[in-house]
Amino acid sequence: MKILFASSEAVPFAASGGLADVAGSLPKAIRAKGHDCRIVIPLYKSIPDELRKKMLFLKNITVDVSWRKQYCGIFVAVLNGISYYFIDNEYYFSRDGLYGFYDDCERFVFFDRAVLEMLKYIDFKPDIIHCHDWQTALIPVYYNVYYKYQQGYDGIKNVFTIHNIEYQGKYGKEVLNELMGIPMYHSNLLEYDGYINMMKGAIETADRITTVSPSYAWEILDPWYAHGLDRILVTKQYKLKGILNGIDYELYDPETDENISHHFSKKDISGKADCKKELIDELRLDDGDGPIIGIVTRFVKHKGIDLIRCVFEEIVNMGIRFAVLGSGEKIYEDFFTEMAARYPGKVAVRLGFVPELSHKIYAGADIFLMPSQSEPCGLAQMMSMRYGTAPIVRETGGLRDSVRDNGGENGNGYTFKTYNANDMLDAVKRAVRDFGNKKEWEALIRREMECDYSWSASADIYVELYEELMSE
Repeated sequence: MKILFASSEAVPFAASGGLADVAGSLPKAIRAKGHDCRIVIPLYKSIPDELRKKMLFLKNITVDVSWRKQYCGIFVAVLNGISYYFIDNEYYFSRDGLYGFYDDCERFVFFDRAVLEMLKYIDFKPDIIHCHDWQTALIPVYYNVYYKYQQGYDGIKNVFTIHNIEYQGKYGKEVLNELMGIPMYHSNLLEYDGYINMMKGAIETADRITTVSPSYAWEILDPWYAHGLDRILVTKQYKLKGILNGIDYELYDPETDENISHHFSKKDISGKADCKKELIDELRLDDGDGPIIGIVTRFVKHKGIDLIRCVFEEIVNMGIRFAVLGSGEKIYEDFFTEMAARYPGKVAVRLGFVPELSHKIYAGADIFLMPSQSEPCGLAQMMSMRYGTAPIVRETGGLRDSVRDNGGENGNGYTFKTYNANDMLDAVKRAVRDFGNKKEWEALIRREMECDYSWSASADIYVELYEELMSE
């Protein structure tokens, strides 16, 4: 099969979050199954020069953005056997940052139309176009409205993945004619609750809808999680499927990771103690036999920071040390900064995102705290388990699907159900109790490290979905 991934970001070229990891890693896993999988993203200003040097200019064309005709350059680069296509327009993409501009709607209307126009000029006709999040949601809409019956476009199937339903691409009705160029008799595809909703358009027109975990697939049918889209999703359940994300097992490998000085494996975990010592030294934490809790996250409400704030000092007073890495809302940054000042040697905080330090926390911490209010999939809990660090998570989305409580058989972490600080605290206390039993804790570490959250496992399910779609 031939699959084209359309995404607003993909590692290693452009990244702002988990979407880039998926778009950069999943195609490699699908290609390893014997399929031709390629990727198309915008040509952002932020793409490093060393990667730009790998790009080859193919052609320049014009793309319709409603009544406008805009320049579009097409570039290609091959990296690790994968072909990456780049859509160039300096007005839209030569900016500092990927998103958050006043004209984001117009920028990604252009990108989506350009992806389909590009197919006329490259030596690749996909069987499936796999689109990701609202930035590419108009591709299945445009395909159904304008391209489906054009020569060379017949038989293409569209898959749309919802990574985070909170971000939907909602705009006023004026964009339908002014930017999108969608005829009024097709307005029903995009209109929803008095707005133009790009994600709703993809839900209507894509052949399959996927989410990034099985639990999230049924959670978004509930108004609590769906941010208003539950009514349309309930009517499209027949084409909705949840597939758990994976992580890059080459990038996150405790046996070869260049970011840590001491390597270890599930057969020989002795190096993990050395990683803990290294983390203590780097973050200037107090030495001791008690556990270290790691937190690597964005400081935003839905990550469960409010629960951590409620009982943080109580946990510190249990003799536990914290290694915290992240950034986000100022109220949470100020909280962690204050805790680090109040408890020197017990709490270490680094604001921002430092990939090297995140790997050291995954490898050197004993426990990883991730009490999210909502979590479509979550990757950090998988990364922590890859390094033998026990996750404590709330049972939601992909956290429910990947972490089994250690109170039962074959547990690989600790879970709690309700969004309640005392329930989270109880899970912490259970983890600390088990940490005191060296034999039991080492058995837990090995169970975690034996879990398979590689992209290979997820790719098998995606390939099965593609094949099912092509047989229809």
